[in-house]
Amino acid sequence: MSSFLNGRLPRRATIYEVGPRDGLQNESRTIPTADKIAFIDALSETGLQAIEITSFVNPKWIPQLADASEVSRGIRRRPGLLYSALVPNRKGLDAALAAGMTEIAVFLSASETHNRKNVNKSISETLAAFEEVIEPARAEGCRVRAYVSTVYGCPYEGDVDPRKAVELTLTLRQMGVYQVSLGDTIGVANPVQVERVLDLVLAQVPPEQVALHFHDTRGAALANCLVGLSMGVTTIDSATGGLGGCPYAPGASGNLATEDIVAALHSMGIETGIDLDRLVAASQQIAAFVGHELPSKYLKAHIGARTRADTRADKGRAQQA
Repeated sequence: MSSFLNGRLPRRATIYEVGPRDGLQNESRTIPTADKIAFIDALSETGLQAIEITSFVNPKWIPQLADASEVSRGIRRRPGLLYSALVPNRKGLDAALAAGMTEIAVFLSASETHNRKNVNKSISETLAAFEEVIEPARAEGCRVRAYVSTVYGCPYEGDVDPRKAVELTLTLRQMGVYQVSLGDTIGVANPVQVERVLDLVLAQVPPEQVALHFHDTRGAALANCLVGLSMGVTTIDSATGGLGGCPYAPGASGNLATEDIVAALHSMGIETGIDLDRLVAASQQIAAFVGHELPSKYLKAHIGARTRADTRADKGRAQQA
C-alpha cells in the first residue's frame, strides 16, 4: 500500500451526508415527516456541507420516502449548504425541481444482476433512461451527481471487474454528471482492492470527480476511506449513526457512520468543518425516531463515557449526603 504509507493525506475532506435518504430508506419503521424534517434541520446545524435529504422514487418501491416533496419543502435550508435528492426518472426529476431541489443524483450498479434487482433494467437501459434526466436537470441549473453501486462486489454475482467502474465513471461524466460516488454496497471491499480500483479510475478522471461510499459490513470502511484519501479523493459519503443498508443487497449493514469518519479525520488533523458534538446530538435524535440503537462506534463510546460520568457523579452526591 505505497500510497498510504507515503502519508499523502489531505488537509481537508468533505462529508456528504446520506443518512436522511440512504439511511432511512432501509428502516422497517416509517418515520413521520415532521421527524425527518427535524432530523435534517439538526444536521444543517452541524457544519456539514452536503446532505442528501430524500428520494423522488415511486412510493411503491420505497414507501419510507413517500413524503419526498413534503420533506423538501419543509426543511429550513441553510445558506451555502447543499441539499440533494435521488431521482430515478423524468417524473422524479420534475417532482424534485418542483420541490426546489438544486442538486439531484442518479444511480445504477456495476453488476447487471444487482441493477436489474434494484431498478428493473439492464445497465445499458438505465444509462439510456438517464438521458431524460441528466441534461434536462442541468438545463434547469440543477447539478447532477451519480452513484455506482456494487463496485467492489455484488451479492448475486460475486466479484466485479474493476474496469466496469472506469467504464461507467467515464460514461457518466460524458453525460454531464459532475461527480461519481463509487459504492461498496455490501461492505466487502478491502484496502488493497480499493487502491486497485482507484488506480484505474483516477488514471482517467481527476479525484475531485470521484467520491467514496463504503458500507461497514465487515468493519473495513474507515480503512478503505484512508486509502482513498491518500490517493487524493476527498469526498466521503456517510450516514449519521451508521444508518442504512440496501434492500436489494441481502446482509448488507449500514453505511459508514458519519461520527466515526469525522472523529477519525479530526484526530489526524484533517478538517471537515463539522461540529462533532452537534453531530452526536443529531444521531441521538434520529435513534429515538427510528426506535433502535445505531451502530456508530463513536456514538456508542460517547454514550458509554457519559453514562460512566453520570454514575460517578451520582456516587459523589450519595457520599456527600
